[in-house]
Amino acid sequence: MSEPIEDPREALMRFDRDNGLLGWSVAIFAVAFGIWHVVTNVYWIEPGKFQNAIHFAGFAFLASMLYSPFGARSETTFARAFDLAYGLAVAAAALWIAWGENAVYDRTLAVTGQSWQFTPLDWIAGFLLIFAAIDLSRRVSGWVIPILIVLSLSYILFLGGHLPGVFRAASLPVDDVLFRSLYNDEGMFGILADISSTNITLFMIFGGFLVVSGASNFVIEISKIVAGRIKGGAAFVAVISSALTGTISGSAVANTASTGVITIPLMKANGFRPQFAGGVEAAASTGGGIMPPIMGAGAFVMASYTGIPYGTIVAVSVVPAIIYFLSVAFIVRIEAMKYDAGAEIDMTVDRAKMFSGGLVFVIPLTVMVWMLLSGVTPSYAACWAIASLIGTSWATSVLAMILPKGTFKPVTMGPIKIGEALISGVRSSIMVAILLVSIGIMNNAIVTSGVGNGFSLMIAQWSQGSLVLAIALIAFASLVLGMGLPVTAAYIILAILTAPALAGLMADSLVVDALVVGISDPTQAALFFLVDHPLATQVGAGMSPEHAWSLVAAIPFELAVTIRPVLVDPAIQMTFLLTAHMIIFWLSQDSNVTPPVCLAAFAAAGIAGSRPMATGFESWKIAKGLYVVPLLFAYTPLISGDWHEVLQIGGFALFGVYATNALIQWYSEGPIGPVFAVMLVAGAVGAYWPLNWAANLAGAALVVTVIVLSGRRARAQEAVVA
Repeated sequence: MSEPIEDPREALMRFDRDNGLLGWSVAIFAVAFGIWHVVTNVYWIEPGKFQNAIHFAGFAFLASMLYSPFGARSETTFARAFDLAYGLAVAAAALWIAWGENAVYDRTLAVTGQSWQFTPLDWIAGFLLIFAAIDLSRRVSGWVIPILIVLSLSYILFLGGHLPGVFRAASLPVDDVLFRSLYNDEGMFGILADISSTNITLFMIFGGFLVVSGASNFVIEISKIVAGRIKGGAAFVAVISSALTGTISGSAVANTASTGVITIPLMKANGFRPQFAGGVEAAASTGGGIMPPIMGAGAFVMASYTGIPYGTIVAVSVVPAIIYFLSVAFIVRIEAMKYDAGAEIDMTVDRAKMFSGGLVFVIPLTVMVWMLLSGVTPSYAACWAIASLIGTSWATSVLAMILPKGTFKPVTMGPIKIGEALISGVRSSIMVAILLVSIGIMNNAIVTSGVGNGFSLMIAQWSQGSLVLAIALIAFASLVLGMGLPVTAAYIILAILTAPALAGLMADSLVVDALVVGISDPTQAALFFLVDHPLATQVGAGMSPEHAWSLVAAIPFELAVTIRPVLVDPAIQMTFLLTAHMIIFWLSQDSNVTPPVCLAAFAAAGIAGSRPMATGFESWKIAKGLYVVPLLFAYTPLISGDWHEVLQIGGFALFGVYATNALIQWYSEGPIGPVFAVMLVAGAVGAYWPLNWAANLAGAALVVTVIVLSGRRARAQEAVVA
């Protein structure tokens, strides 16, 4: 449900909705607000809470002005005045709360044994912020987040005391809930707001600069060169351009809107079915959320929650992203052969646009990647990437004057263009900023009540120790949440609730290994005496794997979180935590392409002129990599292995992915029958088998054999018909 990065002039007009003083004032504020984000992340460091409060204050004001609740009457004088007054009031409340934090502490410490000492103005500002979080999140994303916020507040205020079992929680007084929601690290202006104010907004602004500077021209033109003369070339252009655009926006809907208007008509002209053309664009654009370096804000959230460096998360995401995009390319090839679509058409390349756009695409991204690898913060790297982009645009303008006419078609980033880029980036950040701050209220409720542990226990019990069943449960939960939540919001909620359980299930395999060998350390063995199981006293002698799994299944959740750190190396635990988060993050992407609510597919259907639901099912079939790769995370060292292990797993997995696509389509280079199907199944199993050269080579050989033989059969049938 992410907002697309608009054409900058359209973005400017959205701010300047009455072409008057108010519209221009809002536009100028957006430019200044974007500059403030750059300055405060490089030179002028604000205190954390105050920076986050200013961040929310600015975006709350912009959200109030752009997402009016008055609908068709939003242009009336009363509506504009109300939106302006409401936005300014919420902004003032955020600043007041941040400025008054120390005063609250001082007043409370001066009155020993009393509740938090809020002044009447504190109460008004605090309740207004809570209301604004509910209201503005409804405006930008629908009713799901507001309902969850209300439920989470009700849970810690009074509802938790009436629930049974692990979900029972003590009720807290109103002043305590308000204080925690506003000032805790898990609250509105805490960890999630940090991620938004320091990283996400800057990367969105960088994306705005890339769009305005003409980098998107390079994406389309280079895609034409790479894939334009291949059968099905127009669809391959969609895949490549969406992969490259993913490095700019990280948003499925943004990718669909920006590249789909070019690639979908090309695919239809190339002979592809309208719903397939829309499905390819939606599935390929969904890859924008998993494509480094931006990854739809997920990498920043993951780094914050796991403590793993952002650069590490980006590095381990490269090979999985390649697998996903090639999985989409495979099904494009199969579709082109099956329906004889994608004959060569004219896709003339504008080399001047490609060269000028290429420089402002490649150089800034290279600067960003180099700085990230050198260990600087993502926000610092994004700021310098913006600076390098501006400098590169000026350099291309100079080259255009020196070189023969038509060699370059540069976009000079002068003051007007920089303003457009800042407006585009700030506007595309509004929804994410509002949601991350608002979700802080839910995050605080989950942490304060401990309900996350209860949810993790439920996942562990329902899965009965089965990792694949736990992944299936999380996939279902992500699909349900994704019907009403943006991908990033769905990932955050699922990660808070299920990542510990998933990481724990992976760690349990090592606990079982230790039990099979026998635990000789008496201190470690004594921990199992607290387990109500007949084998608990026999852990020193060793046992069969079946008995070990039986004992592990009987360990209470509260005791398991104590035993695992003792028996499992901390570095391995961190790897399991990263793996769990990567699984959840990938599964959360499926809401973009899975009916009944799949916004990327619906956006593509609108461009393709196809039925939305049919396009949704088509995109779901094409995006099967979203389910294959998480299983590779869980059962292979795709994340934790050495580079040669990762390349072996990823390389041979491509044969398995192709075989899976061919089986679903019941077509390869030609029709497949039962014998070919058996060969593909066996080939997929061998190709997916982790780090077994014999199985991998045999599986790949079987898949290649089917490709060659089915192609020969198809050509033979065509010759007979001819």
